[in-house]
Amino acid sequence: MSLRDSKNKQTHASADKPDDREAEFPQRFASGIARTRTSRREFIKGVIASGATVAAASYLFRGPDFAQAKTAAGAVERLVSLKVNGQTRRVDVLPQETLAMTLRYKLGLTGTKLGCDRAECGACTVMIDDVPHYSCSTLTHSVRGRAITTIEGIKGEDGGLHPVQKAFVEELGPQCGFCTPGQVISAVALLKANPKPTADEARQALSGNLCRCGAYDHYLRGVMRAARGA
Repeated sequence: MSLRDSKNKQTHASADKPDDREAEFPQRFASGIARTRTSRREFIKGVIASGATVAAASYLFRGPDFAQAKTAAGAVERLVSLKVNGQTRRVDVLPQETLAMTLRYKLGLTGTKLGCDRAECGACTVMIDDVPHYSCSTLTHSVRGRAITTIEGIKGEDGGLHPVQKAFVEELGPQCGFCTPGQVISAVALLKANPKPTADEARQALSGNLCRCGAYDHYLRGVMRAARGA
């Protein structure tokens, strides 16, 4: 074999055998992908972290006027004055607090009952400016400066039972008694607005108060007795 043939043979052999660096390239490429691949959890963590950083930075560079404006626009006074049964009561009230909760658990006026707590049964009825309202669906902040009357504030001219209360007793209206405070409030409000109601008007006035004992006729007769002054 000549020297020229020997060189040609080595050249062809080296061409048939792939370069080691080329053989390693797919492995290096795959390992690089594995190192840069991010799981869904890690991605979410990164987004949250970056968002928190941006929020913190924007907060730090806000002026003092921003904080004052936000406080003034969104603040709700918590210590309020309520006119309840002829007396002014100062009470700490949450923005979302209902009048029923305030009356029962902060002012101790537990005659106002909580039944359905969604403005259906009428057990929580109170008078606001002589008009019956469901206190479970009335925000306390909305009645500042208005006259609130609960069952504790209902009484006769002599300080005893109101004529409606006497009439209910005489007509055997209350049985379990749970709905009675609301029934009394509705009846008193009716007679304030209309001292001589018809039976239909009385029935309509009491229609917002449910009685689980089914003593509707007894309460209705009590309203008509009170209207007659009997």
